[in-house]
Amino acid sequence: MSQIAFNPLVSGLSVPPVPAAQGWARNYDGAQGPLIDLSQAVPGYPPHPEILRLLGEAASSAAYAGYGPIEGEAALREAYARDVSEAYSATLPGANVLVTSGCNQAFVCAAMAVAGSGDAIALSNPRYFNHEGTLAMLGVAMRSVACDAKRAFLPDPAEIAAAFDAGANGVALVTPNNPTGAIYPPELLREIYDICHRKGRWLILDETYRDFLRSGVAPHDLFARPGWQDTLVQLYSFSKSFCIPGHRLGAIVAGEAVISRVAKIMDNLQICAPRAAQVAIARALPQLSEWRAANRLEIARRAAALEAAMRELPAWRVEAIGAYFAYVRHPGHDASSAAVAEALAKRAGIICLPGEYFGEGQGAFLRFAFANAGCERIAELPARLARLTL
Repeated sequence: MSQIAFNPLVSGLSVPPVPAAQGWARNYDGAQGPLIDLSQAVPGYPPHPEILRLLGEAASSAAYAGYGPIEGEAALREAYARDVSEAYSATLPGANVLVTSGCNQAFVCAAMAVAGSGDAIALSNPRYFNHEGTLAMLGVAMRSVACDAKRAFLPDPAEIAAAFDAGANGVALVTPNNPTGAIYPPELLREIYDICHRKGRWLILDETYRDFLRSGVAPHDLFARPGWQDTLVQLYSFSKSFCIPGHRLGAIVAGEAVISRVAKIMDNLQICAPRAAQVAIARALPQLSEWRAANRLEIARRAAALEAAMRELPAWRVEAIGAYFAYVRHPGHDASSAAVAEALAKRAGIICLPGEYFGEGQGAFLRFAFANAGCERIAELPARLARLTL
């Protein structure tokens, strides 16, 4: 019997990293206390009760049981356009917004809109593994842009320009970064944007975690630049900001030429994002600004708690930390990050992701998704890590 063929672009993908890491913890005996899960980037606190009420109200309405507009509910598109306009001191209409089923889908749509099989897109190294996997299964080549500790895990604009000269259609960057947490300064984003604009290439900017930056600080001024629609595609996650990852809601902000192409892709992927969640978040956006600000402060407290905890452990070093993640250099000099992460899960009850899941040359690092854990749980890390022999 001949072997049944599979798509080699999919067969070559790695197994999903987060479940793999969480699987190690099934062998933890509980001796060090309850599991501390720093693996997946999920909000470590519940959604606001009003969000749950609005979700229930919309989900029980027959009005939202059918198909909706491919680009998203008009109410959410307009509400999010106002939110972006306020956050970035710009003026954007709802026509520049398309709602997706989560930010991962937003990246799939953006990548498909600007590159096809045989084309290339530049990604940072380290990089978010789902971005790499998306390009691989689409047959889009990846150009790697080094972001190492010597540069505070920030990309060198000259390397991005070189990737364009080598044929890349655009560059996809994440800020605040996943996995390192590094926050790209506005002036760096402006320089990269100018290169993209000058060379006629796309800047896909994944800002999933931008709501967890310090209040009152605009991440960049790119939406105020004339002609930004010809260069910039921004990605966002309602799932993280409103603690509803199970409802899968994200967004693309781009020029109408991009939006029209993404609408074609969405019609073949999903037709429309979940309607009840869209209606609920459209109402919650203007209502819960103070709650979102309080969450931002809570995440900042957790970041400070992690930095304080790790200062008790000179052998472990926080190399970068941002709005959701810390990139930690482990002391296992000859051990791979996967071996260290497995030992942490099985022997210390700490689940995190190995740096090597995020790119080449990352074996010295671990990603701690500290936003998942409360300050009291983070304070347990020094004792557990100190008892671990690598």
